Amino acid sequence: MPFSTKALADLKGKTTINARSDSVTRGWWAQPFKKRRCLVPAAGFYEWTHKDPKNKRPFAFDLSNGKMMAFAGLWDAWKNPVDGSWLQTFTIITTDANQLMTPVHNRMPVILHESEYTRWLDRGETHQPPIDLLRPFPA
Repeated sequence: MPFSTKALADLKGKTTINARSDSVTRGWWAQPFKKRRCLVPAAGFYEWTHKDPKNKRPFAFDLSNGKMMAFAGLWDAWKNPVDGSWLQTFTIITTDANQLMTPVHNRMPVILHESEYTRWLDRGETHQPPIDLLRPFPA
């Protein structure tokens, strides 16, 4: 059964669409960042200008080579207090905008290079979480 963001907030008490890269090591995101990192595949993403609320304009972003991309994500599971079912949710981590994105928005998803996927997903107890990967993708 799909839940809206508002319904999830009512059930769990908190909700968010994205996690900020500068806050994933503490608070609500600390445990998912240590143990529940995931890849969120995408062909691209949209962002809307916020300069004029009456004339928002969408901009599409994708990779110049036409390949799929993967966003750095976090997942979690929790028990729905209403019916006892387990819900799985995820969030996309955002970071500061790169030079291409700055004219449109001040944030962007953390886009991982293919060579970084394994390291991002590694939950080894001896490894430090890969905080260095939470940076803007090159323009």
